[in-house]
Amino acid sequence: MGTTFSARDRSQWIRDLTTREFDLVIIGGGITGAGVARDAASRGMSVALVEARDFAEGTSSRSSKLIHGGIRYLENLEFHLVFEALSERRLLFDIAPHLVHPLRFVLPLYQGGRVGMLKMGLGMWLYDALSMFEAPEPHERLDSVESVERLPQLQRRGLLGSYVYSDAYMDDDRLTLETLRSAVRSGAICVNHVKAVGAHMPQGRVEAIECRDEMTGQTLRVSGRHFISTVGPWTDIVGRELLGQWKKVLRPSKGVHLTFARDRLPLKQAVVMAADKDKRIVFGIPRHEMIIIGTTDTDFPEDPSTVGASSSDVRYLLNIAHEYFPGAKLTAEDTVSSYAGVRPLVHDGSESESKTSREHLIYSDPRNITFVAGGKYTTYRRMAEQTVQQALENFSTEDQVRFRLNDTKRALHPLVTVDHLERARREVGNWAREFGCAEKIVQTIVERHGFEAPEILSGLPAVGASDGARLWCAEARHAVAHTMCMGLIDFYVRRAPLFLSFRDHGLSLMPAIAREMQKALNWSDSQCQVQQDALVAYVRKELAWKQEFQINASNF
Repeated sequence: MGTTFSARDRSQWIRDLTTREFDLVIIGGGITGAGVARDAASRGMSVALVEARDFAEGTSSRSSKLIHGGIRYLENLEFHLVFEALSERRLLFDIAPHLVHPLRFVLPLYQGGRVGMLKMGLGMWLYDALSMFEAPEPHERLDSVESVERLPQLQRRGLLGSYVYSDAYMDDDRLTLETLRSAVRSGAICVNHVKAVGAHMPQGRVEAIECRDEMTGQTLRVSGRHFISTVGPWTDIVGRELLGQWKKVLRPSKGVHLTFARDRLPLKQAVVMAADKDKRIVFGIPRHEMIIIGTTDTDFPEDPSTVGASSSDVRYLLNIAHEYFPGAKLTAEDTVSSYAGVRPLVHDGSESESKTSREHLIYSDPRNITFVAGGKYTTYRRMAEQTVQQALENFSTEDQVRFRLNDTKRALHPLVTVDHLERARREVGNWAREFGCAEKIVQTIVERHGFEAPEILSGLPAVGASDGARLWCAEARHAVAHTMCMGLIDFYVRRAPLFLSFRDHGLSLMPAIAREMQKALNWSDSQCQVQQDALVAYVRKELAWKQEFQINASNF
């Protein structure tokens, strides 16, 4: 099959899903499903993946956008989880340098807090040791004066000092998409907006899944030798719908984040904020165009599709931000956007959501389907490898030998290695002259796509449009051609930072971007209008909490 992962290939790929039996059929196109597809395809297995909505639409685009060992898990004595995550963090710097970026974290400590300077210092040494002392930079200990010099906005009253350590931030949605692109280059067939609605089980074992194309209503059957569910917080729902008899395994947890303009809270390093009353951690994270503050951690037993930020979630996060940055005087009015997701935590009997382990569960049901639940985004590659290894136990010894080796430690994209990214950065000026555009546009595209930049720059709209319109129209064209982007919401929310970081959520650019996608996807004028109306409705729904604060939302 082709290697472009284009929206224009989707209808052909759906037809191809019905023409043969695959070694593995994966249900769910978040980061875990993408990782499983890449791992299995790199072994030479024939792989099909179906996603009911858009790729990464669930938890995989609604995380804290961190690649980290999880320093708070040391308190729960989960040393193995931290070691595994730090090992994967080190690898991700190499395989996705355009998506995973080192970041320093400041952890201030105050009088009366749960942890003092001495105990936290021991934790920092342990964190460095578990990373095999291969963090981008070793930890630092700052006294109260040095802490304020590092973070002038910080609350000074009762400040004992702080520790500074290294972890990373990332583009969670795009990391999922690049992992899927890599799987496709290895031969996998991956399609979005195709929902698994039933299982064909003539002998009490799943031999095929019944699917529905959510864009056309067409039904199809996908056959496989073995099946894997990687649907995250939908695990219990899918298990019950496909198999009937099912025992719940999840304790889903809701996480909400707020975004702010960089100039409203000018953090240069991330800040770790302890909500002592609830024994939770809230981060302040500088990320590209925005500052993110989050997350909450509350039980969410409802359908994950219904999750959203509430006014109480917003107040909770603003209160914590005010405790740590009182001079900023952040209000709901300052909030640019918000997003909410559901963590697929495995129920382990813990007393609270924050105490529930982030370990994952891989369960092989005798009805020929393997379920994956729980886990951390940071360890997705290792989790996928373990999932494929367990799934292979359902295959013959000959096949287990034939498919024993994977190739998932190579770069996600052959044009975006560490070396390629450095070389691309040196070409910014040359490419700006060659393609007749501002260096700022080229720099943005290089940082997002490495040596793919010339292809994207060649698709820039004609001079005359604003720099912003030219940039994001070129990105939209690339998203359609290389990430199976099927609509405006898919683009605004999971391919570009428009919804989260633009004060108007990018809606002023919508006519230009819609025209670009109309050309790429052959929409009629009425279809194009439906797409624009749907995007506006999405923004209103996601930010409905603003009405309770009486915030002017006339721009959408």
